[in-house]
Amino acid sequence: MQPNPVLKKLGFSENERGAIIHVDDIGMCQASVAAFADLWDFGLVSSGAVMVPCPWFLEAAKFASQHPQADLGVHLTLNCEYDTYRWGPLSTRDPQTGLLDEQGYLPRTSRQVQEQADPQAVRSELVAQIERARSAGMQPTHADTHMGTVAHARFMQSYLQTALESQLPPMMLRLDEAGWQKVIGDFEGADFDQDVIAFIMQLTGTLEEMGVPLLDNIFGMPLDSDPAQRLEEAKQAFDDLPPGITHFLIHAAQDTPELRAIAPDWRCRVADYETFLKEELRQHVRDIGVQVIGYRDLQKLMAAWSDTE
Repeated sequence: MQPNPVLKKLGFSENERGAIIHVDDIGMCQASVAAFADLWDFGLVSSGAVMVPCPWFLEAAKFASQHPQADLGVHLTLNCEYDTYRWGPLSTRDPQTGLLDEQGYLPRTSRQVQEQADPQAVRSELVAQIERARSAGMQPTHADTHMGTVAHARFMQSYLQTALESQLPPMMLRLDEAGWQKVIGDFEGADFDQDVIAFIMQLTGTLEEMGVPLLDNIFGMPLDSDPAQRLEEAKQAFDDLPPGITHFLIHAAQDTPELRAIAPDWRCRVADYETFLKEELRQHVRDIGVQVIGYRDLQKLMAAWSDTE
């Protein structure tokens, strides 16, 4: 792959390593909102995304409206993975859309959504979530996807179309075939065959020619590792970053009874919160020369592209 033109537009050399240090799942529970507030104040985390259908969305939107410089996007959500803590779609109550399970909530897994949801219904839900975020006072900086559910042949075009029409940079990768195969292996929600990979490579090439900012890599701190080793694990992850722009995601949350009751992986979520508040990690990122950027930087590039249309 050629170097990402976004690097040059942001004033970096083609071999530099840029990281969007990104908090997922904000608004899923109270602990996630409070954690992002602390992390944003500390300053190592550079972005986050809010789950609009979730119970604590309004608290997240309140934070966003009171902190307009906070870099917050919409974590487009089509599934609900928990057994006893559930949420449903905003746009429909019709089971025929495939966006509701037998209990009336969003399906639990990405695979269920990908197998049964009507693509037009998915498109309507994505639009509704962005519109709800804005009506609640948010000024989103980007769009990304919960558990990679939109990373499917039936939904990818709607995802990109919704983001572009909303003038939001999408969390989207510029990869070759081997890169997409790795994503499919690493992320449960991603599901493409060879023909779809070829189509997406062509599509992302067109987007890049249009000036839409794209990413080179995605990395997520694992939710099934030893929380006691989180600091060293994070340091190693930053050491291993390749050149280009990486979406570096964490799932930070404060330690609360609610979080412990909801999430079996709560220890790793708390470890993310505590680790990314450490001055030692911030200094390490500086020392190894990783350039921390946010989606707002990409949104400015997106605005420049939109002005030429």
